[in-house]
Amino acid sequence: MRRPLALFLSLPLAVFVFALMAVGSPGTAFIKLADGFEYPVGTSHGEGYHVARGFRPNGHLGEDWNGNGGGDTDLGDPIHATANGIVVFAKDVRLGWGNVVILRHNYRDHDGLIKTVDSLYGHLQAILVNEGQQVQTGEIIGKMGNNRGMYDAHLHFEMHKNLNVGIDRSSFARDFSVYFDPRQFIDSHRNLTGSIGGYPVVMNTFNANPERALYSPVDDSTLSTREVLALRAGFTRAGTTPVKHSNWRVSRY
Repeated sequence: MRRPLALFLSLPLAVFVFALMAVGSPGTAFIKLADGFEYPVGTSHGEGYHVARGFRPNGHLGEDWNGNGGGDTDLGDPIHATANGIVVFAKDVRLGWGNVVILRHNYRDHDGLIKTVDSLYGHLQAILVNEGQQVQTGEIIGKMGNNRGMYDAHLHFEMHKNLNVGIDRSSFARDFSVYFDPRQFIDSHRNLTGSIGGYPVVMNTFNANPERALYSPVDDSTLSTREVLALRAGFTRAGTTPVKHSNWRVSRY
């Protein structure tokens, strides 16, 4: 009888000790498992919006979501959390990004394992959450923006399987080893087993400072070396000539 009793007592003790360690670490939080993923605009299936530009490895590493009205008709529209999670980044990094929110999600995958994924929301007109804040599926985390007029209003949306990326693309491969195709991931993870209690998630995994985020969310594989260097220096692009003008408007290339 001693061994089963000792085992029974050791389990809650181990959980308690683990919880104390996690709470004591500033880089760890406890969050509920995602019970499913949804599209970040419109209803859970994105009604009223479309993907104007999709994910392409070694090219466009996310999706550009636009309202069906086109132009800036969707400016200020609500942006929703794709799933239960926690805010690990919420800053204005300017350059090609503007306001960016990154959420981190724990989820039980179809193989039964607990995994973690980041969702990134870029070009926001406004950020409505704070770092460290826990959010629920569908909660409004920001407003659709155009990065101070640099683009027509749209949401640049990415999903990262590598939790070190954040907004620093230069240090990582630009393919499926680092990124998910957002819609493919969401459509295959719409209904998951959630949780009442929390599971630990690491918080501080980004190595780069915002100032190092030199790659704006555009297909820079189509640009010349000269244009890429100009974009990194804070220039925008007019035709084939980089120009520096804060009010110049550029379509998504």
